[in-house]
Amino acid sequence: MATERVLLERTDPSFLKSCNTTELQETGEGEIMAPYLMDCRRKQKHIFRQLCVVDDMIKLLAGLESVDQLLNEPCPQNPGNEARSAWKALKAEYQERVQEVEGLINTFQVRMEELQGKRQKLETLLSTLQIKKEECKEKERIAAKQNQRAEKQISFQLEDSLQAAQNALNVCDLHLSKLKDEVEKQQARISDWTLLRESLQTLVTATHRNMQYRLLSVSPSELCLELLPRAAEKSLEPLRVSITMTTSDEFHLQVFQGTAGLVEEAVNGPLRQMSAALVEVMERFAIDWCPAEKLLIFLKTATTVCHLRVEEGYPSHGRATLLSVRKDGNLFDITNLQPPEQHPVLTEWLEFLSSNPNI
Repeated sequence: MATERVLLERTDPSFLKSCNTTELQETGEGEIMAPYLMDCRRKQKHIFRQLCVVDDMIKLLAGLESVDQLLNEPCPQNPGNEARSAWKALKAEYQERVQEVEGLINTFQVRMEELQGKRQKLETLLSTLQIKKEECKEKERIAAKQNQRAEKQISFQLEDSLQAAQNALNVCDLHLSKLKDEVEKQQARISDWTLLRESLQTLVTATHRNMQYRLLSVSPSELCLELLPRAAEKSLEPLRVSITMTTSDEFHLQVFQGTAGLVEEAVNGPLRQMSAALVEVMERFAIDWCPAEKLLIFLKTATTVCHLRVEEGYPSHGRATLLSVRKDGNLFDITNLQPPEQHPVLTEWLEFLSSNPNI
């Protein structure tokens, strides 16, 4: 049995040196080594048959009990047949297994090709998805940037609108403040006008004692009166006066000296001086003009009437002279009534007569 073990170990195919034809072809020695390899293969087969015979002989010897039994028993018909049959069976099994493995390899290759195709499709799909992912990221980035820009623009617009609204509110507040100041000024002016109206009413009442009046028109800023003398001279025409109050707390007093064609007189000044101006106008210009007779009638008071003659060509050639003064219906001595000027004009005569305390 020890001898059999040694023979099997020595005849193990792993001890037989295998030649790699691929390496020989790569080194360029294939054409030279081909006959040598074929001879080695033939010798290996021959040795393998001999080994099979030796194996059968060892088995035979192992089964003998004595040398006589070896000499008496006939020789086997085909030495090494069992080993050969086993070898053929192993070879057939090997071939089947090789075919099975080749089939599996083919199936595996098909599956590998399918898997490779699927892998390529998956890689293509993955690449497409990656590209789409990058495109989506880029679109998201652009959209985010646009949204950010739009938000900034909307924020700026809101800030501008808010600032514009705040400016408009400030302007409205300023305008409202100005309007309040204007209202206060108007109220103060209304108060002044109310006081002036009361003063005028008092003045008109005082004037009414000596003269009759007729109210022609009334407006918030204008008052028109027609003053009617109550003197004995019924030929005097009414004195028409127009008073206009401006927004700067001033007045404009316009006197229309009848309808005879004399020059109109206008007086301007602050409202607080209006009463005095009206009294002065009433005292100075209570007059009437008779163009046919060239006669000027001056009503100093309700009972004092002065007559003056204006010569032809006045004021460049003619003169103005005092004809008579009637007081309380009686003639007054006018011998010493003479203004200090040598040749007084009509205005100087009127001022002299108005300021003379003896008349």
